[in-house]
Amino acid sequence: MSHQPRKRFGQHFLADDSVLADIVRAIAPRPGQAMVEIGPGLGALTAPLLAQCPRLTVIELDRDLATRLRRWPGLEVVEADVLRVDFGALAATAGSKLRVVGNLPYNISTPILFHLLPHAAVVEDQHFMLQQEVVDRMAAAPGRKDYGRLSVMLQWRYDIEPVLHVPPEAFDPPPRVDSAVVRMTPLPAPAAVDARLLGELVTVAFSQRRKLLRHTLGRWLAERGMDGSFDVQRRAEEVPVAEYLALAATASSA
Repeated sequence: MSHQPRKRFGQHFLADDSVLADIVRAIAPRPGQAMVEIGPGLGALTAPLLAQCPRLTVIELDRDLATRLRRWPGLEVVEADVLRVDFGALAATAGSKLRVVGNLPYNISTPILFHLLPHAAVVEDQHFMLQQEVVDRMAAAPGRKDYGRLSVMLQWRYDIEPVLHVPPEAFDPPPRVDSAVVRMTPLPAPAAVDARLLGELVTVAFSQRRKLLRHTLGRWLAERGMDGSFDVQRRAEEVPVAEYLALAATASSA
């Protein structure tokens, strides 16, 4: 039975066997691990994962695809919007940290990454297929044009490693962009900062990228009586992650 990809779900199904084999090698699943796949679709990645790690949970929003997947022996299917799934509860049920994988819907990939961020402590690692442009932003270093809010917020909690480039023709239907697989490994001792405050601070800092921080973050700091506590004669992309984290820690105690 065929399945017509649905644009509203951002469905692009991975169909290249060699790429699939490379992804599974990068993930290196092992029996006994608590694997969670987001957006399994037609099961192209699900099948080889299930063969190596029989403990597999999949999260699928598409009702027709979820019905198909329930016919697979040994597969636990969560039919839900991934943005409403409690990964902390999944880890508690599994009794171990999660290994999260998936070919993420490109139209909501960034919201998914931010939804997972508070659950980093219960995750062993994450391997995701994303737009190449998104992976570049995630891994960007200070001073690069693609370094921004996403870079800072994710690098606060994860070591980020691009592991595989994937061309459009590896998918059905082909997306209009290049893709990449990224490995995200939670840091063992991330800086203890208020996530909400850090997010607010970084959003303000990058709100006008071409201007010096004194026009954006400078005002934010002044409102909190923190004038002179930070060098605002720079642009947002020039500030390392560690400095944003230190500033957030100072702001939370101010």
